[in-house]
Amino acid sequence: MPPASRRALLLLLAAAGCRSTNPTLYSLVVPPGPALPAGPKMVAVREVSLAGYLDRQQIVRSSEDYRLTVAENDWWGEPLGGMLTRVLVQALTQRLPRSNVIGADTAIQMTPDATVEISIQRLDAERDGRVTLVAQIAAGHRGGRREPAMRSFTTSVPSDGPDMRAYVAAASVAVGRLADATAGMLQG
Repeated sequence: MPPASRRALLLLLAAAGCRSTNPTLYSLVVPPGPALPAGPKMVAVREVSLAGYLDRQQIVRSSEDYRLTVAENDWWGEPLGGMLTRVLVQALTQRLPRSNVIGADTAIQMTPDATVEISIQRLDAERDGRVTLVAQIAAGHRGGRREPAMRSFTTSVPSDGPDMRAYVAAASVAVGRLADATAGMLQG
């Protein structure tokens, strides 16, 4: 094998060796929040929609300075939109103990008294490490009992360290705050 071909092969093998075939998988875990006294009897949470840059296996760390910083070997353990829907259903179930909360796109087909739709526009870190979540929330009640409500939501949560575990923990707190705001919209 000529020396140039051997060097090219060695560079290719070295580059391939830099990527682990076993990425570290992460999941959001929303902390408990306040249990609210009221809420619709049946709430359906539609599949959370995501900004396109977030819709990937790898975790997006930042979108600062016109550039995406993506964690090469740190992946979400499931598609992010589905995971956000799942954890928001769990969080709303805890926050609205008198309501039955289901994911609208599950096998359970019920006629809900209220429907929640959430669009995540940003979920990544600032330069200083704070995780920022920007979303729109829409909550509508069946039968016109209340006017449909829509609001913009923004929160930032400081990260307790530079590692991915700290980033995911801060993102989980941010999603918990989103659940708090959503539960508040469903009161009454």
